[in-house]
Amino acid sequence: MLQKKTKYAIKALISLAKVYPDQKTLKTSEIALSENLPRKFLETILLELKNEGFVKSKMGATGGYLLAKHPEEIMLSNVIRSTGGPIALLPCVSLNFYEPCLECVNEEICGLRNVVLEVREASIKILSKTSLSDIILRENKLKKKTKTH
Repeated sequence: MLQKKTKYAIKALISLAKVYPDQKTLKTSEIALSENLPRKFLETILLELKNEGFVKSKMGATGGYLLAKHPEEIMLSNVIRSTGGPIALLPCVSLNFYEPCLECVNEEICGLRNVVLEVREASIKILSKTSLSDIILRENKLKKKTKTH
């Protein structure tokens, strides 16, 4: 399950991706309002996203945040890992956050671990090739679909 922090980070990045072609900056309050996110928590998240190189900020009256890279270059797997930790459902199959499961007698013959390993591989495959641009395209398709039904 995605942590709230990760979900909010993705929502904020999508907001910034939507205005990316115009190189428009968005203030934290604008993003918070449009995405229904808590402003104070979002401020912390945006600072982390800035430190991770996803966004940059501009000072002044017309300042705010904007993407540091093209939306096609920002993959969900990278955002999840930098804001929420592992993609894996169990720590024993995590690539970057591995920990043995305390109750496991032998990882090599654990059936649950084997299944979750497959889930991790499928998740990484999808999340590593899904960019902010892809999410916006999906949203647009879903909007069209709901208008026709």
